[in-house]
Amino acid sequence: MKRLLPIAGLLLALTSAYGQAAKPCEELKTEIAKKMDAKGVKSYTLEIMAKDDKEGDGKVVGTCEGGTKKIVYTRTSTPPQPQTQTPAPEAAKP
Repeated sequence: MKRLLPIAGLLLALTSAYGQAAKPCEELKTEIAKKMDAKGVKSYTLEIMAKDDKEGDGKVVGTCEGGTKKIVYTRTSTPPQPQTQTPAPEAAKP
């Protein structure tokens, strides 16, 4: 029993370290955006910033690249407009 406790502690430390692995920021940003879209959240931006940058009105929703960067959520007042293509002008009829 005395040997089991240190082994369990070591396994716990290894699994928590694995969870803290350096994840690429773009990958994490995509995951967060998918979760927010699935919940029906609209009118927001996610911005990747350096850890020491001020986030202003935003809220930190994740850290990435080993804690050196953060992802900041900011609510916007209007939803982003989808890019639409204007129809090509019709050719002059003879």
